[in-house]
Amino acid sequence: MVRALARERPRAVPRADPRISDLVGNTPLLRIHLFEELAPRLAVYAKAEFMNPGGSVKDRAALGMIRDAVRTGRLTRGCTILDSTSGNTGAAYAMLGAAFGYRVKLVVPGNVGAERTQVMLAYGAELVLSDPQEGSDGAIRLCRRIFEQDPEGYFYADQYNNPANWRAHYQTTGREIWEQTQGEVTHFLAGLGTGGTFVGTTRRLKQLNPEIVCVSLEPDEPLHGLEGLKHMAAAIVPGIYDPALADIHLQGPTDEAYDLVRQLARREGILVGHSTGLALWGIGRLIQDGLSEGVAVMISPDGGDRYLSSGLYGGP
Repeated sequence: MVRALARERPRAVPRADPRISDLVGNTPLLRIHLFEELAPRLAVYAKAEFMNPGGSVKDRAALGMIRDAVRTGRLTRGCTILDSTSGNTGAAYAMLGAAFGYRVKLVVPGNVGAERTQVMLAYGAELVLSDPQEGSDGAIRLCRRIFEQDPEGYFYADQYNNPANWRAHYQTTGREIWEQTQGEVTHFLAGLGTGGTFVGTTRRLKQLNPEIVCVSLEPDEPLHGLEGLKHMAAAIVPGIYDPALADIHLQGPTDEAYDLVRQLARREGILVGHSTGLALWGIGRLIQDGLSEGVAVMISPDGGDRYLSSGLYGGP
């Protein structure tokens, strides 16, 4: 049989030639069961963005900004991709830069977790550490100074002010949620970092059905442990953020967010990062305020494996 097969003419193989960038998006919705006793008629789903190839929701924005910059001529072969990041967008830039053949330089706070630092370095990115006491705002300021010294040598992606960030979610995330729920989504929740995920997804969902309740979330104090999220009143507010889009805006606590991600891991086998915990807290808050039925979709921006060294899962 082996010889007979060997003599047969090989069948043609389709030349799809996929790249790692082709795997960005189309992430699944995972059913969350934590709240079923409290609200049995409410279906809660997490948009599993940690299943993007770079491990986070930021793959979408980074790909959108890079493609837009190439299309408009702002990113050429001689340029280095430059931006400030708390980790996830940096990992996405680094992955895509390696795939497309661009150098990548990233300004990150000096206290960024070891896992995210190692991921960025693994893809060959150059890292510049900013003052850890100044957080993401300090990284933004240092990044701007680097760009001002050599504006011709860099494509400064500027994720906090680049409209291609939110447009990536308008074009993909919002459409996917609508299609995956067959248009039955009633509530959408997302945390605020750059604001791109919430702004772009909300604009698309509101266009499809203005009755969808869109909920934005942020930490309840300036000094918090929810990496990647901003306490807007105490931070440089991103230019792409539009607070008027939110039907409900909530501020939530770090400790309760941590507790909820630990529950999700131990009860449902889903390992997620800090910011998913805030979205889970937001679901609980909506239920407390009277939500009892519908289809709620929350963004789960990244996986918990990027925060193991932080002690997120080290509690009882």
